[in-house]
Amino acid sequence: MTDNTRRLVTVFGGTGFLGREIVTGLARAGLDVRVAVRRPDLAPATAVAADVRDEASVKRAVEGVSAVVNAVGLYVERGDETFEAVHAQGAGTVAGHAAQAGVARVIHVSGIGADPRSGSSYVRSRAKGEALVREAFPGATILRPSVLFGPGDAMFGALAAIARRAPVIPLFGRGETRLQPVHVGDVAAAVVNSLDDPSAEGATYELGGPDIVTYRSLVDLVLKHLGKRRVLLPVPFPVWEVQASLLGVLPNPPLTRDQVTLMKDDNVVGPDALTLADLGIVPTPVEAILPAIIGPAG
Repeated sequence: MTDNTRRLVTVFGGTGFLGREIVTGLARAGLDVRVAVRRPDLAPATAVAADVRDEASVKRAVEGVSAVVNAVGLYVERGDETFEAVHAQGAGTVAGHAAQAGVARVIHVSGIGADPRSGSSYVRSRAKGEALVREAFPGATILRPSVLFGPGDAMFGALAAIARRAPVIPLFGRGETRLQPVHVGDVAAAVVNSLDDPSAEGATYELGGPDIVTYRSLVDLVLKHLGKRRVLLPVPFPVWEVQASLLGVLPNPPLTRDQVTLMKDDNVVGPDALTLADLGIVPTPVEAILPAIIGPAG
């Protein structure tokens, strides 16, 4: 992106796991970044207080910018912070005010498998958000990443912690759910590259890593790196659902029913989808940076 009229980009959710990488990538590309977050004091760049549920704050955040990136994600509902409010209505609010402000480009981060018929309220809200974004800003680029990995991620770090201290590692079902983990830096690069690619306007991309693997094989990979031998215990999904229901009363539950539902379905790039390759990005394999994610063996 070299046009001086397209130098300022607002990133909603710029302090999250993915959002920080996006902000860094945009800055490295020579762009000025405005981070729109509820806690501006935590932002890594010029920040403005904004909440996607508050139209007035969204309107202020998109004024005078050339592009908007929405990387807001919610994984546990709390009070009025619901999937519907954030992923659906919030996404529509961001896209709508971007259109009213004359913003040139909108990049919306969703997720693989977004489906209005899903049994997961999380997935349904992602699908509704995509529809509202398309309605408000038809030229928006939608990015659907698979499971994200990178230092500080929620998956490999947790698996490594369990592997280090527990003699038994429970599997979701038989551990046969297929995933296509994608490096957080590759998704951030997709955001940057799509801003400069005219063919990305109005397009949807599914972003996955170079390998399709089962959940069990990922656990095996972590154990191999750590030099550990553990019993892998298949646990039926109904048992997980009961456990998630019991844990749901906690203020910050380590497991939710939606997360269990997500693990029932494969999370891989579709056969006809546009991918990282269409944005000029070679995906990073998990093995390349696993040591940086989970630390040394032992």
